[in-house]
Amino acid sequence: MADQPDTKRDWRDTVFLPKTDFPMKAGLAQKEPAILARWQQMGLYDRLRRERAGRERWILHDGPPYANGDIHMGHAMNKVLKDVIVRSRSLMGYDAPYVPGWDCHGLPIEWKVEEAYRAKKLDKDQVPVDQFRAECRAYADKWVAVQADEFQRLGVMGDWADPYLTMKYEAEATIAGELLKFAESGQLYRGAKPVMWSPVEKTALAEAEVEYEDVVSTQIDVAFEITEAPNAPELVGAHAVIWTTTPWTIPVNQALAYGEDVEYVLLPYEGRKYLVAQRLAQQFADRAGLGFADVTEYFDAFIADRGSFITANDLAGALARHPMHHLGGFFAKPRPLLPGDFVTTDAGTGLVHMAPDHGEDDFLLCKQYGIEPVFAVDGAGFYRADWAWLGGQGSVINKKFVAADGPICADLREAGALLAASDDFKHSYPHSWRSKAKVIQRATPQWFIPMDLPAGQARAAGIAEQDQADGAVQPLSQPSPQRGEGFNGDNAPTLRSLALDAIARTRWVPARAENRITAMVEGRPDWVISRQRAWGVPIALYVHRATGQYLTDPAVNARILTAFKAGGADAWFTADHQQLLGDAYDLADYEPINDILDVWFDSGSTHAFVVEARYGEGTRANLYVEGSDQHRGWFQSSLLESCGTRGRAPYNAVLTHGFALDGKGRKMSKSLGNVVDPLKIIGESGADILRLWAVSTDYFDDIRIGKEVLATASDAYRKLRNTFRYLLGALDGFTDDERVAVDDMPELERYVLHLLHKLDLELRSAADAFEFNRYTRALTDFCNEDLSAFFFDVRKDSLYCDAPDDVKRRAYRTVLDTLFHALVRYAAPVLVFTAEEVWQARFPDADASVHLLEWPELPEQAAEDIAQRWHEVRKLRERVTEAIEPLRREKTVRSSLEAEVRVPEAPLPTDALAEVFIVAKVSETGTVDVARTDYHKCGRCWRHLPEVREDGDLCARCENVVAEVAA
Repeated sequence: MADQPDTKRDWRDTVFLPKTDFPMKAGLAQKEPAILARWQQMGLYDRLRRERAGRERWILHDGPPYANGDIHMGHAMNKVLKDVIVRSRSLMGYDAPYVPGWDCHGLPIEWKVEEAYRAKKLDKDQVPVDQFRAECRAYADKWVAVQADEFQRLGVMGDWADPYLTMKYEAEATIAGELLKFAESGQLYRGAKPVMWSPVEKTALAEAEVEYEDVVSTQIDVAFEITEAPNAPELVGAHAVIWTTTPWTIPVNQALAYGEDVEYVLLPYEGRKYLVAQRLAQQFADRAGLGFADVTEYFDAFIADRGSFITANDLAGALARHPMHHLGGFFAKPRPLLPGDFVTTDAGTGLVHMAPDHGEDDFLLCKQYGIEPVFAVDGAGFYRADWAWLGGQGSVINKKFVAADGPICADLREAGALLAASDDFKHSYPHSWRSKAKVIQRATPQWFIPMDLPAGQARAAGIAEQDQADGAVQPLSQPSPQRGEGFNGDNAPTLRSLALDAIARTRWVPARAENRITAMVEGRPDWVISRQRAWGVPIALYVHRATGQYLTDPAVNARILTAFKAGGADAWFTADHQQLLGDAYDLADYEPINDILDVWFDSGSTHAFVVEARYGEGTRANLYVEGSDQHRGWFQSSLLESCGTRGRAPYNAVLTHGFALDGKGRKMSKSLGNVVDPLKIIGESGADILRLWAVSTDYFDDIRIGKEVLATASDAYRKLRNTFRYLLGALDGFTDDERVAVDDMPELERYVLHLLHKLDLELRSAADAFEFNRYTRALTDFCNEDLSAFFFDVRKDSLYCDAPDDVKRRAYRTVLDTLFHALVRYAAPVLVFTAEEVWQARFPDADASVHLLEWPELPEQAAEDIAQRWHEVRKLRERVTEAIEPLRREKTVRSSLEAEVRVPEAPLPTDALAEVFIVAKVSETGTVDVARTDYHKCGRCWRHLPEVREDGDLCARCENVVAEVAA
């Protein structure tokens, strides 16, 4: 018999399906700009400040990026993390302002302007300084505007109408004022000691401006003939051998250093004897080709002849002569052998040549014996023109100049002093992180903030300005302070001790960061704050030409700062200095200093002209957030500046994040072609995807970004968006009249409120710990596992098929409303655009914004016994789902609704369990077992129930609801 046509009614028009215009497809790249424009039009940031006025203030102080190019992934990651933190604090009810800022001075910008000059074959040094500075200011202005737009496109909310710029006049005046505080308290001295110097950029560099790369250098062994040895006359005529990988420092050699615990030996070869450490003798003999197959066989004869190895006592008081002594003058002076505690037998010869111009150990040891720098190498890395050997030649970082066949080695070879030379020594070497060129250590007159002198003592121990005649710099007239030096009768704390104490009082996130910055501050040298550049804040001091002492008259300083406030730092270069000095001083007696302040001093002072200037003197930032490289950069310069002027850190807490790497974990590089552009991602996928990636990772370490990583973030985003779309649809038409009190709700709804309370506590904890990877994971897990896979799944039958006035359905929608208000707030700090879109979809008031809301207040949660019971129900539900799955694969059942389930124990009534498990029937029989049901299927709710006479008929509930709707 042929099948009869199905004449059963289609009941779908009676089902209460969710309704929403909120699209599944996000289209963020197209929607976000419009949302951003709306925020700008309504003045969202200013309105938030007004609404939070009078609340407890919470300040994240923004570290200033350089204004010199489009933002990169590191910028994006950093700004997003800051924005999420600030927004979360605002959500918690704090007044959490965010003032973005830029570092506008210094080499990064000056270098770009110089590049433009070089492209035109012009010399920037021939340009008037005010014109050059104006071009630097214009360049910085341009990129501030570009980066501001790019940061805002990321969804970063802040005071974009009034950011801080280090080049604003008020900022420049404050920076100068902070420097003068150091000067007035005696925490400043002028000295000549080796600093990191870039011959390419012709300026001193801070530690934070130096990076290390592997290079291959020339290594040489050089002989210095010993001319006097009062404690070991047999050494006279022997040659002390030094090994170095910087041949260019030999023309500036002034002494040799030996180890006080090192034993030495004389190796004979072709009528000469070479003094080297016995532990390094074989290595030296091999390099020099002395023909010793096993040098230790010679040691027995040496000791038998002499009685012992040569020791420090034998070398004390010995003198040698420079290989180029025949040039006379500087080179004819005897070179003393001095004991150095830094001399080791790790490599080389156990003897170290000393050039106090070009090494900190060299400088300190020679200073101890009255040997001063001679300043033979100029700022471009050439020997000065009047230098007897290689005068006017260089550059010392030129590989050909220092090579084994270069002029230095050629002259040493001709003098019979070059014993070995090769261009194959691989080692780590410092480079400028801007120009990427090698840097050198070079002694120059610089300004320093001492780490180990009590306040007031640096000035007393300062050095007079050096006389300069015919290009030759004379020796220093006074000793400069040395690391660790103390002063009798003065127990004032040093800058180092203040900084270390402040570090211990600061919260470091992650905690391991404290060890890192502590080690850096413990070992750092005095702070070199001067630069030989044109663009920046000048070291606005007057130095007495006769005494070398700088002026600390408060009246003079006040006039300087007034001039800076009116005309910025440019005022110093065009000033009437006599007018600034006033009637009490004669300009003829004073030299205005034109050195530029280290830009790290600029940024280290931002707490003064941003935090304190806007929020009151003495105000400290709650948090600083930057990459881990800022332990030796901004975190440290801010710490030292604040400790030197205020005796404490400028922050209560510091958060350190890692760096953004490519998908394979490599550093991004244009040369590798692996740069991931945040602007491209935003243009293709939207800023919210990038934001979710940034905070979903373990950003305390380096993190990866690539197609696979972004795909994971996109998948997580889609699931969150689905949750909001479901909530919007399920809440269609919901009003307060429908609301049900918690006590009148079914257990399931009360249990879900219990889970929401747990989530709330977890999110608060994660936000307080700045662990937003934990925050986003908890949020997404709740939406996916507790809601979509469980609560929504279980209650969709009630939502679709129960009567609108049914208490269970009303209770469900009441909880959905609670969930909506909580989840949209929780998501708002991270998914700033999507949360606003969601909020507007439900509450389309043109003057409203989700970002004006505060942390949700949740209703009372369920008792613990209910929570425990439902925890057991969910575990049993998982077992039932697993048991049904084989029947689905075998097509015994098409859905769980066709299954009957037997369970060992029922934590709820079996009819309630059938609803939770979404099955036809549950019975308690001692084991988990599944079979196909014989019940027929309701044509409206699709449940298989005993009361349904045949498939397509209605169950009792659906009959009542349909009748009620029809009525």
